[in-house]
Amino acid sequence: MKVIVVGLGRMGTGLTLNLVKKGHTVTVIDSNPEAFEGLGAHFKGTKVVGIGFDKEVLDKAKIDKVDAVVSCTASDEANAVIARIARNIYQVPRVVARLYDARKAEIYHRIGIQTISTTTWGIERATEFITHSHLDSVFEMGNGSVNMLRIEVPALLVGHQVKEISALGEIQVTSITRGTRTFIPTLGTVMESEDILYLTVMGSATGKLKSMLGLN
Repeated sequence: MKVIVVGLGRMGTGLTLNLVKKGHTVTVIDSNPEAFEGLGAHFKGTKVVGIGFDKEVLDKAKIDKVDAVVSCTASDEANAVIARIARNIYQVPRVVARLYDARKAEIYHRIGIQTISTTTWGIERATEFITHSHLDSVFEMGNGSVNMLRIEVPALLVGHQVKEISALGEIQVTSITRGTRTFIPTLGTVMESEDILYLTVMGSATGKLKSMLGLN
């Protein structure tokens, strides 16, 4: 997928390298040309010098053609502006904003913007937010007889209970990541939009799970 990362501090640089390592195409934006040095000589993505909410800069970064934008500058306000431009003007499918003031998180979520905070956790969390659109394998056990899988809850299951995608001895929702919180659900837990589900699944039940998720 194609991703724009705005701001090359520790988080932006780490996220960019993490995404490139996973095979994604990344365009980076920073107002300081020296910031690009942290990406190393082997970085093959596009580098754009400028302010992340400047229209000419965003057009140069081809924001109208990307799948995700992550704004992780040093300013909450700048991150909010960039995220809202990406979401509201360019209709970018996935938008993530770095947030220093956690008290603002609910406000961001209400306007459809995911938020991340601490650097190490944030890099992995942002990677999840923008790359989990399919049923991804996280871990295999017993030569593939049991798998840990990850997926964003499909729209048809929003508002439904976890028990609807559970099968005794075959499929179990192990945990749910919702916003900045990860928890172990009960069978009665109601799934919400943008929840990330982690499921333990018998290899033989993968087809059944896909049917439950509407992926067939």
